[in-house]
Amino acid sequence: MGKQDEERDRRLAEALRQNLRRRKAQARERDVPAAAATKSDDEAGN
Repeated sequence: MGKQDEERDRRLAEALRQNLRRRKAQARERDVPAAAATKSDDEAGN
């Protein structure tokens, strides 16, 4: 069972890395449009 546990640990670690990358990318996408909208709103008011 040692090899099965090592394989499971390896797959879990890879899934966690992929999830982290995806969440970081989503956070960047969510933050960028908000900043752009705020800037255009400020310019429209001036």
